Amino acid sequence: MALACGVSVANVYFPQALTPLIADGLGITPSAAAGVATVTQLGYAAGIFLLVPLGDRLPRRPLITVLLVVTACALLAAGLAPAAGCLLAADAVIGIATVVPQLLLPMAAGLVAPDRRGSVIGTLQGGLIGGILLARTFGGVLGEHLGWRSPYLVAAALTAVLALVLGVTLPAGAPAVRDRYPALLLGTVRMVRTEAGLRRSAFCQAALFGAFSAAWTALALLITGPRYRMDAQTVGVLALIGAVSMFCAPAAGRWVDRRGADRVNAWCVTATLAAAGVLAAGAVGGAVGLAALTLGLLLLDVAVQCSQVANQARIFALRPEARSRLNTAYMTCSFLGGSAGSWLSVRAYALAGWPGVCVLIALAAALAPGALLGLFAGRRRGPRPEDPSSPPTVAPRTGSPR
Repeated sequence: MALACGVSVANVYFPQALTPLIADGLGITPSAAAGVATVTQLGYAAGIFLLVPLGDRLPRRPLITVLLVVTACALLAAGLAPAAGCLLAADAVIGIATVVPQLLLPMAAGLVAPDRRGSVIGTLQGGLIGGILLARTFGGVLGEHLGWRSPYLVAAALTAVLALVLGVTLPAGAPAVRDRYPALLLGTVRMVRTEAGLRRSAFCQAALFGAFSAAWTALALLITGPRYRMDAQTVGVLALIGAVSMFCAPAAGRWVDRRGADRVNAWCVTATLAAAGVLAAGAVGGAVGLAALTLGLLLLDVAVQCSQVANQARIFALRPEARSRLNTAYMTCSFLGGSAGSWLSVRAYALAGWPGVCVLIALAAALAPGALLGLFAGRRRGPRPEDPSSPPTVAPRTGSPR
């Protein structure tokens, strides 16, 4: 399931490395070719909201298999596309159908005991991170040597094999609810209002993911600007440091199982604040500034990914029959936070340069609700009773049985 998460999510990200090759191959402008990656991302966001809630209404194994088959066909169509319009349409379908990781995560959470839920989510999250990191390398290397169509065709074959394997190996399960589709979508929106644990997790992750997006959006402006005068390839090299978070995610899951999501969230907020301070030293330029950027980005990436594990462990413990809808609401809020962070970072950089972006990162982390409070409350009183992901307390034994 972790491998399936990585292979599936890679289909959303590898087109980003093919933009110049697509422009040359189809005879279109680079800006038009960049629309391929944009359409795929927008399709992914739409698929999360429109398709993931079906995980509570339909058996997940056939749903996942069908989505993988649709993705494989769309990848094949994109690899054989004769013109830009056909390619854009195929990439939109790829983005919409490539929501399998967001169905596998709640499915895995329901297959294990509560005291192992964090560890399992961390393992799948590690596969997801690996797919995101390797996707651009996969697309760039294959595209450079075999043409821009080759990554699509290879990805189509891999996705088809994955559909066959998961169709045989995934456990069968009955639908959790019988609600109609409009009621599923309405229920997803309503849960944000009625479930306090969901709001807490969603807003916390939206704030931290906003800080993450702000840093990486403005980083390209800093690296290619007069302070460093490097090319965009340097940003790609710096992105490889995120591989560390692929190994930290399972460890964060085990920590959630032992200490509760509040403690992990508190550490992540603290690490994000520290990352903002370290990243601020990147404004000095030179070797010292580049080292500060590397360390700060590493700390920020690990904090955001570990927070993702903790928050998903919390929401999956709320209502077992609604895990897919809970994940839909959570991921939608997270994407909105990331989009806001990217938009604000460009304006902060224009107004105050890189130090202004670092202040924005610190403010975003400070907005993460209740995380630090949970740490101190946990030290005084033990795990909060309203946090279902907190480890259970054991009553002391007495001399006579109750």
